[in-house]
Amino acid sequence: MLNLYPSQIESLSVHRVGNKSRNENIFLSREPYLLNDEITAILKEYFLKPFREKEENYFRFANEVDVEFHPLYDIIAETFTNPASAHENSKKIATHLFDQSSHPHIKSGEVYVAYFSDMVMDNEKIDAIGIFKSELKHDFLQFRESETNLDIVIQQGVNINKLDKGCLIFNIHKDEGYKILSVDSNRYDAKYWVENFLGVSALTDENFFTKKYLKFCQDFAKDVVLPAEDKKQEVMFMNRAVNHFAKNDDFEETNFLNEVMDNPELIPEFKHYKVEKGPKYHIEDVANFPIANKAVSEARKKIKNVINLDTNIQIKMDFVNPESAEKFVEKGWDEEKQMYYYLVYFNKEEKS
Repeated sequence: MLNLYPSQIESLSVHRVGNKSRNENIFLSREPYLLNDEITAILKEYFLKPFREKEENYFRFANEVDVEFHPLYDIIAETFTNPASAHENSKKIATHLFDQSSHPHIKSGEVYVAYFSDMVMDNEKIDAIGIFKSELKHDFLQFRESETNLDIVIQQGVNINKLDKGCLIFNIHKDEGYKILSVDSNRYDAKYWVENFLGVSALTDENFFTKKYLKFCQDFAKDVVLPAEDKKQEVMFMNRAVNHFAKNDDFEETNFLNEVMDNPELIPEFKHYKVEKGPKYHIEDVANFPIANKAVSEARKKIKNVINLDTNIQIKMDFVNPESAEKFVEKGWDEEKQMYYYLVYFNKEEKS
């Protein structure tokens, strides 16, 4: 669980990085930026708001040989060891970003390197380094008062309500390449930030596997359970799957299938689907892992327990216990009308 609200910006460096292919230069500030309370509050919201709104998908620095050969790893490690080196190391970070800025689609922009204290992760305070980039400039109006009129002046600036690119590198799991969050609002240069500059790969922890496995189950329900049975069984399968994750601390695939798969004939289909689709979700060789409760709660919110009928009627099965549908919802066929129907049992209507 990550809490960014208590964090403090201890130091900030601001540089500008151009595009090499357009012969644009790099500008490195000689000194760190002198913060005051007003600009600190504005920049903290500008930097951190996207991470509060974004799902926590963590990365780590990755290198084919060893993480110590990663171009940013030593810079970050040195900064965490000696925070007084933050500004000098921010120049190295900006230079590394400039070296990756040669594709014609990459836009020039300001680079901000911030050192944060008091980030709270899993109830522990830790430091973090933030690297952010503003690229897109927006027109805005300024007004200048003359003796008789208000003059309109059009200027360009950065929209502080939308961060273009950014990452937070947390001072945790150093030997594994740290724990990193990344955001990128612009899709015209998708590989530039995450792959070329940061050089990260997904952090395969319990949060990662819980999310990926539940997403895999959701697609299995849509691609296999729905065609083989019906929408009700698709919804019920996912409810049983999520509830299995919710009530267990550890995942074991055989126990999961025996409990969740209502139709045993679909178990071989599940295993075949996993062989075929597993690599897409990075779970092809995964059958056991600790379950992350937060990831289960997030997945439950995204799963739609709704049956949409072609008669403009929706049936929403909002329940925690999946056996409720077995007891109180029946599907049948009406010969006279030549239509399917759902029969729903209840004691009383709830007030909205």
